[in-house]
Amino acid sequence: MVLAGGEGKRLWPLTAARAKPAVTVGGSYRLIDFALSNLVNGEFRRIAVLTQYKSLSLDRHLATSWGLSPLLGNYVTSISAQMQHGIRSYAGSADAIYQSLELVYSERPDYVLVFGADHIYRTDPRQMVAQHVESGAGLTVAGIRFPIELAGELGVIEVAEDGRTVAAFHEKPLEPVGLPDSPGEVLASMGNYVFDTQVLIDVVTADAQDESSSHDIGRDIIPRLVREGAVKVWDFTGGRVPGMTDREHGYWRDIGTIDAYYDAHMDLVSTEPVFNLYNASWPILKRQEPLLPPAKFVHQEAGRVGMALDSMVCGGVVVSGGVVRRSILSPGVRVHSRAEVDGSVLLHGVDVGRDSVVRNAIVDKNARIAPGVRIGLDPDADRERFHVSANGIVVIGKGVHVEA
Repeated sequence: MVLAGGEGKRLWPLTAARAKPAVTVGGSYRLIDFALSNLVNGEFRRIAVLTQYKSLSLDRHLATSWGLSPLLGNYVTSISAQMQHGIRSYAGSADAIYQSLELVYSERPDYVLVFGADHIYRTDPRQMVAQHVESGAGLTVAGIRFPIELAGELGVIEVAEDGRTVAAFHEKPLEPVGLPDSPGEVLASMGNYVFDTQVLIDVVTADAQDESSSHDIGRDIIPRLVREGAVKVWDFTGGRVPGMTDREHGYWRDIGTIDAYYDAHMDLVSTEPVFNLYNASWPILKRQEPLLPPAKFVHQEAGRVGMALDSMVCGGVVVSGGVVRRSILSPGVRVHSRAEVDGSVLLHGVDVGRDSVVRNAIVDKNARIAPGVRIGLDPDADRERFHVSANGIVVIGKGVHVEA
């Protein structure tokens, strides 16, 4: 099961009209493609995606991009609130699973993997499952060391002396305690879990009857199982996948904020990528955009040269006498003469007019930047017109027309 019902408030305005897992990443991927690719590459190919908020584009993406072979019983299917126990949407991640138990009863698996849909990383789930089976745990949680200053946005794991049993779990703690050997770090939950099937059924059913529960995996389910001594941790950094470089080993990004989203894209365009989209041995899978011609770069005149440097450029893009640096251009983007795009992420169909400058910005789908517009040069002026992140990244919403 892939949990894809998050509202994504901190990614606004990118989530103003779409679910967080449907947000475009790396030009032509969706955020959910990373979790799904890890599962499919790891030969887990019966996948239910539990959706809720603004799921139209996500449902469409799953239907058009993730058709697996039914001859082998494989599928990726979108499941909204089933309302088996009353007419209501999901009350939390645990309730989403509880409402979807009919699928578990139908498939009768020995183990159920529950993965989040909001992260960029590579992992082979078989390695986590192997430890889970060997340890005899009821639940195994994937963990990674993370800076303590970011612990307030994550679940924090305390481990017993054996280094594997979870002694305590704190969801988004206000006063996190650092690791004994590294006070500046915590062991964070990655939002990926392996459950024994019966343990999962029992715990979400009991949680559903608990009126004091928030029906959340991190706040309620994991602490309940920790008290029973049933939870182990799997060290994400102990695993590797084919084709992974030492530089990428241990890479994991929680795309929870605009700044995290932006930083992940700058990782992708670095000369030696911190996360390598070009690993053919463990690919991040996606549907190729139909009917799109190759990218095109035109004009070679003084002051009017179409080029892109240290950038990723998708199909259907035309850079017509403009300059693109350290940026990602999604399918169908147009950059016109003498325009400059620097350190930016342009989503599908963005049009940057002549003589415009777009710097340190995220521009959502089908936005239009009129000729002569300046974005990312004057922080005060940008804040008057646009959403600007804590780190000064300017965000232009979907379909917005920006006039000079």
